Amino acid sequence: MSDGTPAETFTEYVETIEDGDDARFTNWCRACAEPDWTSATEHQFTEALRAGTLDDAVFREYLVQDYAFLRSLVGAFGHALGDAPSMAAKSRLTGFLGTLTDDENDYFERSFDALDVPDAERRDPELTPTTRAFQDLLRSAARAGGYAETLAVLVPAEWSYRSWAGKPVDEPPAQFYFAEWIELHDNPGFDEFVTWLRTELDREGAAASPRRQQRLTRLFRRTTELEVSFFDSAYRWANSETGPASETAATGTGGESRW
Repeated sequence: MSDGTPAETFTEYVETIEDGDDARFTNWCRACAEPDWTSATEHQFTEALRAGTLDDAVFREYLVQDYAFLRSLVGAFGHALGDAPSMAAKSRLTGFLGTLTDDENDYFERSFDALDVPDAERRDPELTPTTRAFQDLLRSAARAGGYAETLAVLVPAEWSYRSWAGKPVDEPPAQFYFAEWIELHDNPGFDEFVTWLRTELDREGAAASPRRQQRLTRLFRRTTELEVSFFDSAYRWANSETGPASETAATGTGGESRW
């Protein structure tokens, strides 16, 4: 909208866009997710990570939580694979599942070794409320929705990472666990996959009823909100004497999906 407020419906959004190529459902979702989208893609965590100045203790806590979240993410991609409308789509999702369970898992194991993360913490960490809320959102979207609902969570989760990781830097960080984490989310293969994911949600979202479009947008917004909280909580937990249980009062994030 001219005042910076996103259109309330996708139809209204399309009517405000002069360039038809910009009238994409995912662009509307991103606009509706502000200011959290900007906060997620320009967060102090990602800026420090890219610069190589992030405190190892903060990244360690982030990585432990992200590894726990990865298990739920794999499940969500598996659910999307089952609901995918074509064999071509199933093939795309199968290929990315291989990346998550092979390349990324190898990265986590090597990084945990470098950051002295004990085996018990790798396998069964105490989860922050944000991580639990993220897991609950993935399960809820898959259980109560369909292919489009799962995409509405997966797209912002992957697209936001592609956005911050793709920003130019003078040189990669010296720490391999920073440099490789960026590279995992800034390469032609990942870029192509995120583009494909967006195209899938563009098609599904544009064809959905107005009521379902609103649900998809809420899922997108909630995912983006949790991405910000996920980065925030890494700082809080790394500097906390009471552990992740202290996060609830600080963030207001509980286990509910709120969509």
